[in-house]
Amino acid sequence: MGLTLKINGLEQQVDAEADTPLLWVLRDHLGMTGTKFGCGLAQCGACTVQLNGAPVRSCSFPASAAAGMDITTIEGLSDDNSHPLQQAWMAMNVPQCGYCQSGMIMAADALLKSKPNPTDDDIDAAITNICRCGTYPRVRAAIHRVAASLATKADAQERHHD
Repeated sequence: MGLTLKINGLEQQVDAEADTPLLWVLRDHLGMTGTKFGCGLAQCGACTVQLNGAPVRSCSFPASAAAGMDITTIEGLSDDNSHPLQQAWMAMNVPQCGYCQSGMIMAADALLKSKPNPTDDDIDAAITNICRCGTYPRVRAAIHRVAASLATKADAQERHHD
C-alpha cells in the first residue's frame, strides 16, 4: 500500500501496509534510524516522535494514521545537533548509553513548546520515557537550562521591541 507521509517538512512516499507501525516505516523504509525501538509496547518511549507537535510512541502507532499529519523525528530538530535541547544534552552530559535519548529529547521539545517554563512536576509528568541509566536528574536540569535560555531570549526580544 502506498502512503504519503510528511516527515520533517518533506513529503515521503512509502510502500507499506496500513498497519505497519510508524517506527518501522521510519527506520526500515526510510532509513531514519534516530528513532529507536525499545519495548514495542509504547511503554519505554525510545520511539517517541511528534505528530502535529505532540509526543507519540511510534512503535504502536500505525503509519497510515499519521497520513496528513506533520511528523517530526529527532533528525528533524536539526541536521547538525544545533537544536537547543541537543546542545543542553551535550553540555549537561545527559546521555550515558544514549539509547533512549532521542525519544527523551522529542518529548522534552514537545513539553517546552506547550510549557516554556516547566516545573519539576511538569517535567516528571511529561517525560515518561524510561532511561536504564537513570539520567533523570540531568534530563530535568537540561530542560530547565533550555527553558531559562528561551526565557532570556524572549525577554531580550521584548526589550528590543519596546
